[in-house]
Amino acid sequence: MKRVASLHFPALGIERLRRNESASQPEAAPAPAVWVPTARIPENTKERQQLIQLRERLDQDVGLAREGVRIEDCSCPRGGGWRPGARWASREARQAEIDALPAHQRPPMRMLGRRSEAVKSLQFSGEKRVSAVPSGTGADAPLATTHRTGQRITLAAVSVEAAALGLTPGMAATHARMLVPDLDLRDADPQGDAAFLTRLALFAARRWTPHAAVSGSDGLWLDLSGVAHLFGGERQMGARILRFCARLGFTARIGIAGTTGAAHALARFSPQPIAICSNGTEADAIAPFPPSALRLSEAALSAARRFGIASVAELIAMPRGPLGRRFGRDTLTRIDQATGRVGEPFDPVVPQEPPSATLRLLEPISTAEAIAQVAGDLASMLTRQLGQLGLGARAILLVCDRVDGDEQRIPVGMSSGSRDAAHIAELLRRKIDTIEPGFGIEAMHLVATRCQPLAPQQIGSEDDVDLPPLVDRIASRIGAAHVFRCSAQESDVPERSVSRVGALDSCTPWPRDWPRPVRMLARPERVDKVLAELPDQPPLRFSWRGKTYRVRKADGPERIFGEWWRRTGEADAVRDYFQVEDEGGARFWLFRRGDGIDPRTGDLSWWMHGLFG
Repeated sequence: MKRVASLHFPALGIERLRRNESASQPEAAPAPAVWVPTARIPENTKERQQLIQLRERLDQDVGLAREGVRIEDCSCPRGGGWRPGARWASREARQAEIDALPAHQRPPMRMLGRRSEAVKSLQFSGEKRVSAVPSGTGADAPLATTHRTGQRITLAAVSVEAAALGLTPGMAATHARMLVPDLDLRDADPQGDAAFLTRLALFAARRWTPHAAVSGSDGLWLDLSGVAHLFGGERQMGARILRFCARLGFTARIGIAGTTGAAHALARFSPQPIAICSNGTEADAIAPFPPSALRLSEAALSAARRFGIASVAELIAMPRGPLGRRFGRDTLTRIDQATGRVGEPFDPVVPQEPPSATLRLLEPISTAEAIAQVAGDLASMLTRQLGQLGLGARAILLVCDRVDGDEQRIPVGMSSGSRDAAHIAELLRRKIDTIEPGFGIEAMHLVATRCQPLAPQQIGSEDDVDLPPLVDRIASRIGAAHVFRCSAQESDVPERSVSRVGALDSCTPWPRDWPRPVRMLARPERVDKVLAELPDQPPLRFSWRGKTYRVRKADGPERIFGEWWRRTGEADAVRDYFQVEDEGGARFWLFRRGDGIDPRTGDLSWWMHGLFG
């Protein structure tokens, strides 16, 4: 039983334009806001008294800061920019998240770190936030794309805000500008929309159904025959597809029927985002829709308006002879395609096969020399194919078919795209000892499982070093997981502030003002027998790994708060880090859990986190 789905994107051009703009623009600071009180907290309540005291204390601190008075000694410099342990100093987006919370759920000032810069006014419960940004700008502004139709410039697509103001696709741009003076007009990008739909169709052919095709300029055809049960049914599969589109940032609708014409009409004119009709009921399902649901030509639609035909049911009820003479033979074909009298196949996209090379041997081979010879021939064949496609292989797979029917699969990865036959053959030669030929190998295949564009590059001077082959050879000996670089990450917690990246990938250097140990322990280790004075004094003596150390010099504390927006268990967590040097000159980096005042911040235990050398 044939089942076809039509996936429709009603605002593809608009949403793709906004998605590209939001991805290309840096994160903007939150707009300035004023607070307009609309309700008051009852007097003589504990919540009101606490908020009033907090506001008075903040106002006093702000006044002292403006006069240049230092409020308190702090080990964190205030030069701006990101730095570990002070994410609150530059990430204003976190402040916007805090402002969105009710007053009784906001974190206290001790969780936001020590600060002396001016702060925004507090928001009491019941107050209303009024943005200072005009309502006609930003993401909610009416937006439309235009294209040329003959000698006229018309609207190709309109946003939801523009449609609410009465604008429709096909309207003249000058007319739309008269109706909405602040309308944002952009040039349509049909090539970009078509490229996106093509990529989505290829994705659908790999993940959803083997038969998928582009439907016009705003949707896809999906053949669900025999695949819907793998996703729990047609409705569950449709819901899964719509959730995937929503994660991409696109509004989508889907119609499922036994014919392509009915699925097309359901996806565009049904009030539900997921519309399904069973086979044989297509005519009743599309009967209340307008004639444009049948994909009729403009001449046929004009004739239907002249005759006062407002629904598909009226067209179907007309005699076929007069209907064909007045509306054209194409109208009869569209009706038959929608009702199932005439088939309407579509040409599905075919995912491109990865570049590969195959050699079938006259006699089975089992020696390492013979396998290396065949692997070198396969590498030459594969690199020629990659050169024709303008690609470079990042990962290859050598498959050896044995006489007994078993397969030997040897994956090889590379740090960068390459189509150097000698280099690929050398990497394969290092893996020959892992192949079990058994009674012999009768065929070998080499597939480039991962590729990337690789343009010709100019050869540099003799001082230039070709690092990718060296990295690949080292990785083949000790493993790719052991060849990496360290890159700094924006995180307050030290164990999250460093991540591993590829040996040839770009990495972010560590801020110079915040030195970190040369050796960072994977997990902090407990320190015993600590002698220290609370609340902010460094340790004078401690024991670690069975040895006692006496501190001669110390620097700190550097206070780091838990990332409460990631884990609720870190809402009150506090760490005070110290750099200490013992009598023998060894330097350590250890911390104390808790601020020494509030027991909720930690149990005052000491931990070793790194060594400076």
